Amino acid sequence: MISNTELPSTRPYLIRALYDWCSENGFTPYVAVKVDNSVQVPREYVQGGEIVLNVSMDATSSLKLGNDFIEFKARFGGKPREIMVPIHRVMAIYARENGQGMAFPVSDEESLPAALSAVDSPALESMDTQDKPETPSPSNPGRPALKRIK
Repeated sequence: MISNTELPSTRPYLIRALYDWCSENGFTPYVAVKVDNSVQVPREYVQGGEIVLNVSMDATSSLKLGNDFIEFKARFGGKPREIMVPIHRVMAIYARENGQGMAFPVSDEESLPAALSAVDSPALESMDTQDKPETPSPSNPGRPALKRIK
C-alpha cells in the first residue's frame, strides 16, 4: 500500500481539468503564479512576487500542462519568450470572464534550487498579461476570490 507521502500530487490533474473546462466552455484560462528563481517568466511583468498568465490556445503555442511543469511560448509586449512554471508554484487557475476556478497553497519551502532560474528564449504566439479577472477578491483586486484546497 502506498502512503499519503508517496502519492503524486493532484495539482497537475486539477489544473488540466480546469484548463479543459475553461477551454470547452469558451472561457479564457489564467494561472496565477508565485514567482521565485525556479519560475521562468519575464521578470518585468512580475508584481508583488506574482504573475498572472493567460494560458489560452490563442495566447500560447506549444503549451504543455505536464505533471511537473507548465511550459509554453508566448509574446510579452511583442517580445517572444519561453515560459516554464513548476506546477508547485501555481497558486490558482481560473476563468478570466467569471473568476471561477481553484486556488492552491504555495509556500516558499516548496521552491526548487536556484539553478532553475529564468532564461529568455524565442517564442511564437501573443499573450496579453494585462487582462485582469472581472471578479476581484476583497483583499486583492487583481485576482478573483477563490477557495484554497489542501
